[in-house]
Amino acid sequence: MLNSTALLTDHYELTMVRAAMRSGAAFRRSVFELFPRRLPTGRRYGVVAGVGRALEAIEAFTFDDETVAFLLDRDIVDEPLAQWLASYRFGGSIWGYPEGEVYFPGSPLMIVEGSFAEAVILETVLLSIYNYDSAVASAASRMTAMAQDRPCIEMGSRRTNEYSAVAAARAAFVAGFAATSNLQAGRRYGVPTRGTAAHSFTLLHSSEREAFEAQLGALGESTTLLVDTYDIDTAVRTGVELTQGRLGAIRLDSGDLAELAGEVRELLDSLGATNTKIMVTSDLDEWQIAALRGAPVDGFGVGTSLVTGSGAPTCGFVYKLVARADTDEPDAALLPVAKKSVNKTSIGGRKFALRRLDARGKAEAEVIGIGAPPEGDTNDRPLLVELVRDGAIVGAEPLSAAQERHARSRAELPLSALKMSRGEAAIPTLMLDADGNSTDNPYARSEA
Repeated sequence: MLNSTALLTDHYELTMVRAAMRSGAAFRRSVFELFPRRLPTGRRYGVVAGVGRALEAIEAFTFDDETVAFLLDRDIVDEPLAQWLASYRFGGSIWGYPEGEVYFPGSPLMIVEGSFAEAVILETVLLSIYNYDSAVASAASRMTAMAQDRPCIEMGSRRTNEYSAVAAARAAFVAGFAATSNLQAGRRYGVPTRGTAAHSFTLLHSSEREAFEAQLGALGESTTLLVDTYDIDTAVRTGVELTQGRLGAIRLDSGDLAELAGEVRELLDSLGATNTKIMVTSDLDEWQIAALRGAPVDGFGVGTSLVTGSGAPTCGFVYKLVARADTDEPDAALLPVAKKSVNKTSIGGRKFALRRLDARGKAEAEVIGIGAPPEGDTNDRPLLVELVRDGAIVGAEPLSAAQERHARSRAELPLSALKMSRGEAAIPTLMLDADGNSTDNPYARSEA
């Protein structure tokens, strides 16, 4: 189990509860919604990631004596709130888009229902997980789409902090990456790990041949040799000679990768190493991977661009109160509430969602029902699943299930979703009232 996640939050989450306890409103039944108002500029879809991590964080969101004492000492909480926090465990219910699902502007990615107090203090930890993990997964999805059937390896640990590196490896795996260089992600989440050698290993030895002999002796002929420390032609010939043409792969990490890959492929084939693969690295992103689709490249290693969301390091998700009761009674009616600030509008009311599919099974629209589930036909797909029921985690699943789900949901999208040029969301988001009638939708268009 995780260490307590209770202080992975903002100061004002607790001061709100403190004041709400004073006003008598803290324990009124409430509904919060985690959602995006828009996609990052130019993106055509996003990918939900971090669901499993969020469920772990909710389970570990507890306040021990030392934590409560810290909060009291700094006057963040008062005595009544401290007593409540001492026995806090989230006891409400949560529904959400399952991990790996694609999303669009206005998608209700998570619906949290409970008392105001128990739900509001989860805001920061949930947003921090969802915003980062989904940013990485969204970038990773574009990369794996461009790579098609060629594997992508996540190798960005040194380009972010040590904790987000593990989360990034997990999120990339959800969106189709085959492996990671991060060992903690392998240990904690079961993501396959890969790695061979850097330029320093070659430079350590008196010759490239000596370095290659040592690596082959330790790791076998299936290993990948990094061939651009000195002269690529010489390095390739040496690797092929030492393995009698059975070398697993070579890696290119600099220069014009498309041109070099073509030259190296010709050289490998001329030497009889027709099964030796070519891996490329060097600050790749989805556009560079797309540009290499015609080159004889067998796999991609991606680092900096991936762990920074390839230009969109956050998804801009928000967590807003959308309905609340007027009394503490458990059966009190929920009243829709909404923020009306300019450019930061939210839509009041409990949401439901489905993906409208055409006769061929291709996505046509994201349909959001306000106050009641929207009606669909026989092949339309409901999107919300139960994640937490009365405080108990019910939505945990293997990471492989999220990866498989993502492959299916991305395959449902129209071909326009995979264009690298800037554009609007691949499908529109439709808002329907409780009677099934279209209503105003401030999330109708993403920013182009």
